[in-house]
Amino acid sequence: MKSGLVTIKDLARELNISASTVSRALKDHPDISVATKHAVQELAKKLNYQPNAVALSLKQQRSNTIGIIIPEIVHYFFSSVISGIEDVAYDAGFNVIICQSNEKYEREVANAKTLMASRVDGVLVSISKETEDFAHLYNMRNNNVPMVFYDRIVPGFLADQVIIDDFDASYRATRHLIDSGRTNIVHLGGPMSLLIGKQRKEGYLKALNEAGLEVKEEMIIEADSFEKARMAIMKLINKKIPFDGVFATNDLTAIGAMQTIQKKGYKIPDEVAIVGFSDGRFSGITVPTLTSVDQHGYEMGSIATKMLLKRITAENDEYPFETKVLNANLIVRGSSLL
Repeated sequence: MKSGLVTIKDLARELNISASTVSRALKDHPDISVATKHAVQELAKKLNYQPNAVALSLKQQRSNTIGIIIPEIVHYFFSSVISGIEDVAYDAGFNVIICQSNEKYEREVANAKTLMASRVDGVLVSISKETEDFAHLYNMRNNNVPMVFYDRIVPGFLADQVIIDDFDASYRATRHLIDSGRTNIVHLGGPMSLLIGKQRKEGYLKALNEAGLEVKEEMIIEADSFEKARMAIMKLINKKIPFDGVFATNDLTAIGAMQTIQKKGYKIPDEVAIVGFSDGRFSGITVPTLTSVDQHGYEMGSIATKMLLKRITAENDEYPFETKVLNANLIVRGSSLL
């Protein structure tokens, strides 16, 4: 037998029967004898026969594959989302193609083209920090590819979406710092091009205004990575700008701030309290442990996938688009407790 993937024709040739008989035997068709079914199935197992997924998708007009466009796989929150997506997808008999934009617009555009070329049945999307032109997403929608946005959405884009209440979560995180006696709170935020960046900043501002605290522009810094946080905190310390609290847009940013503050000789939480966002695995092993907002990544991925599969399998796709808002929890730990 020739090398390469085994086909139905190869099985038929080995058994000296027709390809159509092999095909029906593999499907357990009642017209095929028990002996023939057994012979076909045994040979298929022996030769490691795998059905041709491309041919099946053409016949069924469905690939049973969904795509994910994700900003960063290494980010704990997004890896949790992937786990939720895969568990639901595989239970439903769907395969998953994961594409990472790495926070780059051009990569995201390439991801969209790759998934369309792969004839996926639907796509789960969280946009990159750089994405401000959404033509590639509108192109997918115009080609009748169902989409569900998770975490980072496109305002005004008609699609199903799963998000958390970023405004409320940020308000409660900042309020927690204020209630613990902090009056000069730094916000290390994300880019304002992202809706989540705007909403987390607005939640922070509401908490300050409600408490009658002065809003200081030098305390609001776009820094959403470990290194950016270290640089931002170092500048504040070098300029002798006093602060006693930090609310960071993600845990790695919070940890970058924490390490820099500690290296400069300040005690956490005695002199500076810190709150992060995402409640990743590092939050429980820092010293002190990190107070953080739990975004429920696994649940978000699970719900988003169920919404997408519902849209894919629906006989009538005219039903309204849905937005599911998850409540985030503030997990209080040592970095903000005196």
